[in-house]
Parts: sequence; structure tokens; C-alpha cells
Amino acid sequence: MNTRMAPELTKEHSTVLGVKPFEHIEKIIDNILPSAERRIVSKGDIVHYYQNDIRQCFLLTQGCVALHRRGDGIVLNSESSPFILGVSSQFSSEHLYVRALETSEIAAVSLERFNHVVAQQNLWEHFSKLLIYTASRVYEHCAQISQMSAYDIIRFQLVELMQEPDAIRQNITAAAYIKSRTYLSRSGIMRILAELRTGKYITMERGVLLDVHHLPRKY
Repeated sequence: MNTRMAPELTKEHSTVLGVKPFEHIEKIIDNILPSAERRIVSKGDIVHYYQNDIRQCFLLTQGCVALHRRGDGIVLNSESSPFILGVSSQFSSEHLYVRALETSEIAAVSLERFNHVVAQQNLWEHFSKLLIYTASRVYEHCAQISQMSAYDIIRFQLVELMQEPDAIRQNITAAAYIKSRTYLSRSGIMRILAELRTGKYITMERGVLLDVHHLPRKY
């Protein structure tokens, strides 16, 4: 790595994560929760969107989860509470599943009932804010990992990881986090992480990311 390159400013942040519409999400949850069935899911448990052929959506009231794509298992997104899963992809969800990243509480409700309450309680503005945020998160992820260099992808993923809740960041190695979200080889990821660590751009302990000091724009 060319450590003489001008480093990027410290404490970078994702533009989308910083504008999560908490109040709008909580407003929807408050209205839907009386119709939902709460349950606890343990770390690593997988939750599917269909139950007895009925399409479900989930209110994430406590904890953290990841949204995976079937087939290759790649992580499309991760979210911490409060959040609502399964309402932005109402016409295609068979190729997706949810996995708990820590012991979490979710509340399941049929998609039909969710849509009915949104209409009945006139929650359209709150719902639109949730949809805009969700779509922006997925778009940001896809845009950042397509047609970019391996270093650019890793750089973006490190910024994302640093903004994750402690329950996620402290329980996964930086290499595993990046590997689960990209098609990069583990050896390539490890090599770049090692160089960033040697250059004192990041601090890691036993593979866990502790801090991002500053990341150079170029590799």
C-alpha cells in the first residue's frame, strides 16, 4: 500500500445510516404491534417470510438482524431495532431470508394485515419514509460494491462495519463481515486488512475491528 497517499478524513460515515427515520418507524410499529405476535429469536436463527403459505412481515423491536439472499447467502443489508422487515419487497421475497445476529425480539404479522392497518390509520407518510430509507440502504450497498476495486469495496465495508451496533461489530471479524457481503476472496481481504493495520489506518484485535482512524482514498 502507498502509505504516502493523502489519507481520508477520520470518522467517515455512511450517508444513509445517518438518516434512519426512527420516529416514522416507531410510529408504524406502535400501530401494528397490537395485531402482531411477538417472539424471541436466538442468535443465528433463520426467519422465513412465509408461514403456512401466508406472507409475513416482521417488526424488529429489539436486537439486530441481517437480510440474506438465498443460494449464495450473501448479506444484502443488516439492521438494528427499530426496523420493519418484509414490507419493501412485497412481490418477491422467496429469494430472501432473515438471520438474527444476536438474541432479538420480533413481532410477526401477515402482510395483508400490515397493509390494512397502514391504510386504516393513514400511515402513508411514515411508510414512505421507511421505504425510501430501505431502498436507499440497498442501493448504496449495491452501488458501492459494483464496478469498484477490491480496496474501494473493503474501504466502504469498513466504514459500514464501524457504524454497526456493538452486538454486531464485536462478535464478527472484519474479514468475515466483508466476505459475507461481497464476492472478494478471503485471502485478498486479509491482505488489504493487514496492510491497513500495519499502516495504522485501522485498529483490530483478534480480527475484530476496534477503530477506523483514517482510510486513504487510493490503494
